[in-house]
Amino acid sequence: MIEFKVNGKSYSIDDDPDTPLLWVLRDSIGLKGTKFSCGRSFCGACSIHVDNEVVRSCSFPVKYAEGKSITTIEGIGTEEKPHVVQKAWIEEQVPQCGYCQSGFIMSAVRLLDINPNPTDEDINNSITNLCRCGTYYRVRKAIHLASEMNKQSE
Repeated sequence: MIEFKVNGKSYSIDDDPDTPLLWVLRDSIGLKGTKFSCGRSFCGACSIHVDNEVVRSCSFPVKYAEGKSITTIEGIGTEEKPHVVQKAWIEEQVPQCGYCQSGFIMSAVRLLDINPNPTDEDINNSITNLCRCGTYYRVRKAIHLASEMNKQSE
């Protein structure tokens, strides 16, 4: 058994220890917000937080999640009370097809946790997720907006 927390809830999983965490989250736990795209840790659609660090879950064996705290897109906000990054994403109308956006949001949340006032260069260097629709300009705008919204709520 592999034990860890996802979005504050404890889980004991009996899956193959080498199974990518992405598939455990989606298939064993039933959290479908984290997406599969490249399967090679390149595009970032599967980005989640493991002990507050961004991890690409498609290539992260579940055995390494033992004892860790995992946060997925379902764990950062609710429909009634969205996370500030989710609010900014909506206001800036970031998604086009939307498939990659949960990974982008998870990466942006972590960036703002460690750098509450990032420059465009900081964003470009930190957010390495890929978007086939090319919404990078709106992603940057939304991250800057979320930064401003955080300042206003202090």
